Amino acid sequence: MTRSIRPLLLPCMIAASLGLMLGFFGSLHPAFDSFAHFRVHLAAVTAVLALVLLFSPYRVLALSALVFATSAFSSTTAAMRLPFGMAATAFPIKPADQAVYRLMELNLRYDNAAPEKVLSLIGRVQPDVVTLSEVSEMWEEKLNLLQSAYPNRIMCESRDPRFGVAVLSRRPFADGGEPSCHRLLSLTVTSVDFGGVAVDIGSLHLGWPWPFPQAEQIADLRQPLSTLRDNAILAGDLNSTPWSAAAHDIAEAGGFAIVPSPGPTWIDRRLPHALLFAGLPIDNVFAKGDITVHSIERLEPVGSDHMPLLVEFSLRPQPEEPEDERETATVSREQLRG
Repeated sequence: MTRSIRPLLLPCMIAASLGLMLGFFGSLHPAFDSFAHFRVHLAAVTAVLALVLLFSPYRVLALSALVFATSAFSSTTAAMRLPFGMAATAFPIKPADQAVYRLMELNLRYDNAAPEKVLSLIGRVQPDVVTLSEVSEMWEEKLNLLQSAYPNRIMCESRDPRFGVAVLSRRPFADGGEPSCHRLLSLTVTSVDFGGVAVDIGSLHLGWPWPFPQAEQIADLRQPLSTLRDNAILAGDLNSTPWSAAAHDIAEAGGFAIVPSPGPTWIDRRLPHALLFAGLPIDNVFAKGDITVHSIERLEPVGSDHMPLLVEFSLRPQPEEPEDERETATVSREQLRG
């Protein structure tokens, strides 16, 4: 390696390693969390530069950087369903004796030039529930074409008319819960009846991370997320990776578990789709309560810069009430009537 190249590679490796390290302190300040979203990319850059510098006088420093990059990358595998990741076998098998439901999540892209692809995909997949973001005025008109198939819906405008959120449902809304629209927070929630069990379904669109005010939006979301039912699913474009502090703050606020991501779901629309592997997994799903997630996968591209996600889930059966308790409850009701 020539002496003219070494002075360039070493500071580049140190800078990439520093950014990689700062990403692990995202809970201290949202500026650090912005580095966390690029953990995979920074780990790859650090590793490549370290491998080159292994054959230089900086080999000890390079070896340390290589070990750190490998460890940092491994911290993301549990959050994504990679073939070699621990999460690859995490989902339970679909039950043969229970209903399995499907939820589709998609950032529509407010100026999508091919809305017919979105409508066609929904028509073919026929998910029970659809959560959508970037529902602009144009999309409200297009989604009316699904009115007969998805008669139950709530569309919530955002402070920016391009970035509304929506929930469409083939299944009826549950009794006792009014759909809510948090316009300033880009959040909408409604209760859907799945075989007699009410499940809160939320659609969320977070703003961009620091230096943009994503952290303030998350802080304001704590109250509405804390009021969700025991059984709930939240899906949306977080503009944050599932291993970030932002995603974990959302999960903590609502008492959720983060569903492992199927991989990158966004890439700049100016780049070819073949480079999606280098994108970011910023479209994410959360679940809690009796929700059992069986699979999550990316579907075909539909003109947006985000990939659709399809989640299959079931509801854990409730334990039957013992016979003597049912008899006691019956007697008590009869006494009340008397």
